[in-house]
Amino acid sequence: MIAIDTSVLIDLIGAGPGADAAETTLRTALAEGPVVACEVVVSEVVAGLGSGAVVMEVLDEVGIGFVPLEMRSAVRAGEMQRRYKERLRAGHALAAGARTVPDFLIGAHALLQCGALITRDAVFFRDYFKGLKVIVPKA
Repeated sequence: MIAIDTSVLIDLIGAGPGADAAETTLRTALAEGPVVACEVVVSEVVAGLGSGAVVMEVLDEVGIGFVPLEMRSAVRAGEMQRRYKERLRAGHALAAGARTVPDFLIGAHALLQCGALITRDAVFFRDYFKGLKVIVPKA
């Protein structure tokens, strides 16, 4: 099972400049098995695009399923965010693009419940979620 990140879904649904790469990557991933979004991704996409009905329809049409976060993923997300804050205070983490709980929830969900993540943010997810297979859409 492969998780999909918010930015890739926004590219796909919003038909932005990364839409073709997102669609190609999604098709390849779906050929390998299920692709899913968690509640964090769905809520971020709806907040970004403004229409829950459209988002739900598109997810269904393209074959993206829904798998909610488990307790263990929420715990791991909290642990990783605490590590991030410690690294930030020590000057060992980049302050640009500050990370919030949703970023860590998405990463923990992908690592513990899926095994792979389609995202444009490979550096962050590889750093905090060792062992997670990261798939980056390429134009």
